[in-house]
Amino acid sequence: MSQVRHTRVLIVGAGFAGLGMALELTRHGDRDFLILEKADAVGGTWRQNTYPGCECDIPSVLYSYSFALKADWTSSHAAQPEILDYLSELTDRHGLGDHLEFDTEVAGAMWNETDCRWHVFDSTGREFVAQYLVIASGALNVPLLPRIPGIETFDGTSVHSAAWRQDIDTTGKRVALVGTGASAIQLAPGLAQEAAELHVFQRTPAWVLPRRRHRAVVALSRRSALARKMFRSITYWAAETLSVGLSHHPRLLAATEARARRHLRRQVADPALRSALTPGYRIGCKRILRSNDFYPALTRPNTTLVTEPIAEIRPDGIVTADGTHRGVDVIVYATGFRVAGALNRMHLVGRGGVSLLERWQRDGVRTHLGITISGMPNAFFLSGPNTGLGHNSMIVMIEAQISYALDAMRLADERGATGLDVRAEAQDASDSILREKLSRGVWSTGGCASWYLDGHGSNHALWPGSSWSYRRRTRTVDADAYELLHTP
Repeated sequence: MSQVRHTRVLIVGAGFAGLGMALELTRHGDRDFLILEKADAVGGTWRQNTYPGCECDIPSVLYSYSFALKADWTSSHAAQPEILDYLSELTDRHGLGDHLEFDTEVAGAMWNETDCRWHVFDSTGREFVAQYLVIASGALNVPLLPRIPGIETFDGTSVHSAAWRQDIDTTGKRVALVGTGASAIQLAPGLAQEAAELHVFQRTPAWVLPRRRHRAVVALSRRSALARKMFRSITYWAAETLSVGLSHHPRLLAATEARARRHLRRQVADPALRSALTPGYRIGCKRILRSNDFYPALTRPNTTLVTEPIAEIRPDGIVTADGTHRGVDVIVYATGFRVAGALNRMHLVGRGGVSLLERWQRDGVRTHLGITISGMPNAFFLSGPNTGLGHNSMIVMIEAQISYALDAMRLADERGATGLDVRAEAQDASDSILREKLSRGVWSTGGCASWYLDGHGSNHALWPGSSWSYRRRTRTVDADAYELLHTP
């Protein structure tokens, strides 16, 4: 029988959130932690997504930790390999490799009320015991394939954008791209150049803004730390202004919507194609995309935009609802992820032997600031429910959550407690305010259906406000909101 591993802090996931937690623990002199990672390398999203054209849609200047700013980005919007290199370099520089357990997928975790510890088990049955559990597995990491009749009968090559294979060759092939979301608009330009035919299947058009490539800013940032910090601040606060329209006054988004319409008119001359690409909902209701080459890819003579719904997939192609059959050799699914997919597969059992999924099925998905959950003591969720953003960098939110978790641990230490559990009434109060604010946001009033909303129309994805307001709310832990626990 394998030996039980003991640690003070157990981190699940080695992406931006998990590595950020480990780096901050290290910076504060605490190296009693362990990171469990299901893959064979660090990086999370940026290890998993390797499709051609993959890059960050947030400016590079905002896409590194504030306590470990990257000085040498080569582009204003970094490509996947460069972001992955940044995370790998930080891992090596700070000696995190000694704290990493790769190829270790967490199957479940149980809170033990006798020793006030989390007992965590991986898929092979190995046990890890920790005082604090940090779930940093991410919300969007389980690829979602559409439920289309006959999808398993296709005889050609099929791949999801988040599970790209480097042996795929689309040169001279008939290619179908299913989806027109964030991944699809990065894939389409390259596929259009390589493929003999590209059929882009669109369910709902997206609002697309032009992407500004600030080469001079990148060059100056590489030479000057002061310029780097200045551009980071300017970029951050400029992005924050969009949150006012998204969260509180959707009518203020009219100017942004007009920019997107001008961008579409400038790049697509054909009135019929332009009409098919014009959304019928308010901008911001779905994720706002940015691209300079997506629309031109759709105007190429070898590209066809298909707006008819897919009825079935056959061994040799795709049939749409109007009966049209399109023969294809390759199908690329850019159809997103299962929201909180990894968290739903993880069997987390808290106080009273009640699992997290049981709590959420009984009470609805409720958290306190997206970080702690009543009945799940000493557990901290990074990138948890209702902490996503539609306008700024998630790194800002992750850093706020890490700081909050560290402050909670300090509070328990200072009070001589073994741990702490957020009170149900504190959680309900913060959740009530959150729901009320979400009801006024463009995601609820903008006239669209998106992955932000679940099957019941509830938004468990986004924070309804600015990232600055979230940082302010999470700056310190309110001791009155928590019950302190002691080992019997």
